[in-house]
Amino acid sequence: MKALDKKCMTTNIGSSIMGISILFGKLFSSQIAALITISLLMAARLCQNGTAATPMDQVADQTITLAEAIEISLANNPELAAKRYGVDAARAEYDIAVGARLPEFYLLGRYNYYRAPRLIQPRRPGTSESLAFTDELLSGDFVLTMPLYTGGQLRNQVIATDLITQAKWERLLYSRAELVFNVSSVFYAMLGQHEVIASLQFSQKALEQHHKKTQELLNAQKAARVDLLRTEVRLADIQQQLLRERNALEVQGYLLASLLGLGGKEEPLEIEGELMLMDVPANLDQAIGIAFGNRQDYQSLKYEVRAQQTQVNIARGKRLPELALYASYGDRWATDSSKHNEVGEVGMLFDVPLFEGGRINAGIRREYSRLGAQQEALRALELKIQLEVETSISNIESTRARITVTQKAVEQAEESLRIERGKYDQGKGAIVDVLDAQSALLDSQTNYYRALAEYNTALAQFRLAVGENE
Repeated sequence: MKALDKKCMTTNIGSSIMGISILFGKLFSSQIAALITISLLMAARLCQNGTAATPMDQVADQTITLAEAIEISLANNPELAAKRYGVDAARAEYDIAVGARLPEFYLLGRYNYYRAPRLIQPRRPGTSESLAFTDELLSGDFVLTMPLYTGGQLRNQVIATDLITQAKWERLLYSRAELVFNVSSVFYAMLGQHEVIASLQFSQKALEQHHKKTQELLNAQKAARVDLLRTEVRLADIQQQLLRERNALEVQGYLLASLLGLGGKEEPLEIEGELMLMDVPANLDQAIGIAFGNRQDYQSLKYEVRAQQTQVNIARGKRLPELALYASYGDRWATDSSKHNEVGEVGMLFDVPLFEGGRINAGIRREYSRLGAQQEALRALELKIQLEVETSISNIESTRARITVTQKAVEQAEESLRIERGKYDQGKGAIVDVLDAQSALLDSQTNYYRALAEYNTALAQFRLAVGENE
């Protein structure tokens, strides 16, 4: 209905513009009429773009695929958006550090009140030009300052902020990869959950048919009432399993909506897709080496270690003298008369730290301690990467083997159920054997689809562990 309304609105706008263009063609020249028509068409285009679909509209009343879910999450996830702002802030810090090395030019104004009148500063020594005493003095100066030598502090600050910016960018890329994995993991779990529910519904339908046959046999006095009761108990158990699995699917839908940054949805997301038995990655043997070269969080931490090494150099640079250029030109006014004098100066500022209460040494020790902590964090991340890669490979191999085993188990359980039903229908089998065979088939199907979902998740986990792009 919404799509139809938009289509009608677009049609009405186009018709109105055509009518107006015809009217303008009669009133003005053809060139002016054409320009007006083009302007109206551009305005209509902007109006339509202003009502573009939001991520919430994209998933309203429709199912989404995994690719669409990933696209929406990358554009709309708040945690990822926060990381982008972090990158922008780091770039701003870099610009600030670069600007600190450049000359600074500003206007300085000041008002002074003195308890006793003071002489207005003369233009030059030994002159009597514009000399006056005043207790209220106004001053204004154009001031130029420029750092000439700071012991490498400003240069190292530029290097450090550049490294931090690169670290933030790599962290953003890894956050994207993590988000893709989380969305994929939930998506695969939901696909597996759909298959589990379908298996339960199939089992429920089969038991209902079996219940009907048992009732007919009971009416014909060919079955015992206990057979009917056992079937009803099994049906009740299937019903509670259905309720539990549907609730789990609903919770997973809300979790997926949260990862996509979609709030306020009253209904869980609906998805479409198929669990595929994809090939095992061919680079399992070189996975750890690939991970150290590709993992964005590892690269980010390496940049942070280098940035901290630069912070150590900055702290050590505070022991060295600083040299700066200073120049000013301005005027001095007495508020109670028209007397004033122009003044100007150029000079060099030389700052040597002689005693500062041990603050510089303490700052150096602090930066060295932070560097040691960063290096240990890097070593811990290396161990974590190895663990994640080995775990993901183990999960791939394990789930692939489980798929092979459970697939055979499903085939065997289907054949066993067929045999037990035939024996029971001929009066040669027991209801317990039929129910056990039905339960075994349901368990085999459930195990198969969950293993298939976990296999797809394990592949996504491997891609995340080795730093492959989505």
